[in-house]
Amino acid sequence: MSANRPAAVVVLAAGEGTRMKSATPKVLHELCGRSLVGHVLAAAGELHPENLVVVVGHAREKVTAHLGEIAPAVRTAVQAEQNGTGHAVRMGLEALGGSVDGTVVVVCGDTPLLTGATLDALAATHSADGNAVTVLTAEVPDATGYGRIVRDDATGAVTAIVEHKDATDAQRSIREINSGVFAFDGLLLADALKKVRTDNSQGEEYLTDVLGILREAGHRVGASVAGDHREIAGINNRVQLSEARRILNDRLLNQAMLAGVTVVDPATTWIDVTVTFEQDAVVHPGTQLHGATHLGEGAEVGPNSRLTDTRVGAGARVDNTVAVGAEVGSDASVGPYAYLRPGTRLGAKGKIGTYVETKNATIGEGTKVPHLSYVGDATIGEQSNIGAASVFVNYDGREKHHTNIGSHCRTGSDNMFVAPVTVGDGAYTAAGSVITKDVPPGSLAVARGQQRNIEGWVARKRPGSAAAKAAEAASRESADEG
Repeated sequence: MSANRPAAVVVLAAGEGTRMKSATPKVLHELCGRSLVGHVLAAAGELHPENLVVVVGHAREKVTAHLGEIAPAVRTAVQAEQNGTGHAVRMGLEALGGSVDGTVVVVCGDTPLLTGATLDALAATHSADGNAVTVLTAEVPDATGYGRIVRDDATGAVTAIVEHKDATDAQRSIREINSGVFAFDGLLLADALKKVRTDNSQGEEYLTDVLGILREAGHRVGASVAGDHREIAGINNRVQLSEARRILNDRLLNQAMLAGVTVVDPATTWIDVTVTFEQDAVVHPGTQLHGATHLGEGAEVGPNSRLTDTRVGAGARVDNTVAVGAEVGSDASVGPYAYLRPGTRLGAKGKIGTYVETKNATIGEGTKVPHLSYVGDATIGEQSNIGAASVFVNYDGREKHHTNIGSHCRTGSDNMFVAPVTVGDGAYTAAGSVITKDVPPGSLAVARGQQRNIEGWVARKRPGSAAAKAAEAASRESADEG
């Protein structure tokens, strides 16, 4: 737990975000497996604040529902009308009784790159310097358009935040900018918010006005500089969203590689923040790993695979595959061009091969489904082999039914297993069979019509066709040889 645990963190998530041009509220747009506000809450949560409040406004029903899914313990405060950042913070404090004794950290809900470490450093600086308010700032290569941080040369205290349009030439040369993230003394903040005026061009209550109010009252305003200016970037449109996704993805891949994972081509590999790895896992180009996906020690995934909520065992190989909610056992192999749907469980050293689709299927250790098959709603034992072009017929038009194939079975190519049906241990089925009845252990099931050849059918039914001419030529050749 952070030694600088704040009394509260207030997350501002009430804005509409019109520049996203979307029916989805801005803070609910996703990158790397989390919403924008979800990333902010994850960073804030690392401080273990006594209270965590999200101020909602635009589309608050959607935002509140989302918060209920990802952070049910978080409180919400409603800013019914977007009357400025100061007003939003005031609504947040009202949800906590109007004021808070201790440090209050205020963050924006659209800053997904912000880290818990940076927020902790902000809270530590605030406490160590005895500030009434501490601004999170950053040194940027180009400060055009940002509010500049003006400091006292002697003490380093912040004397003003000057917007770009109001800055002098000397002030515009400053590269330290305001992030919109602050740590406040809670009691002083509540009192100062009562004094914020709305006599500005927008008629709104600006949180930044609190800094001037506190400084004029003789309180110290300080700053904490973020180590990476990209952390404070807010998301206002889809271009900025994609840029943040790239930055965060690179951060996640770097962490994975430093932990012992080989990422062959980071430029074409995308992962979520919830993906986990073990040492010596290998990720090949064109791969996407989402949700709670986990790669075991020495597992290889890709190229061109997309895994969601899927566990890949140690030493397993998954090639050109889409998998959702699946488990791949150790030393198993999947693909290329396989589709593992939810409920697929492949045992150790098993195989799901080329153009195979599985769903709600448990496939035992060492069992192989090598080619061109659909296995749905099924349990297959150990060391069995499912012939090519097999279909587990699980749906009767109204309900799904289950198929059981035992251990050490050998099923023929082009089989159909019409569920519910059971094939016992050690049984065989003949190629081309439609299995509609249970097959006892150790039996051979043959379920196909006897072949009958109708000679001369093509000549009678398709006279003059290419097939008829080829058959006639073959008959002449056979007669000449005889």
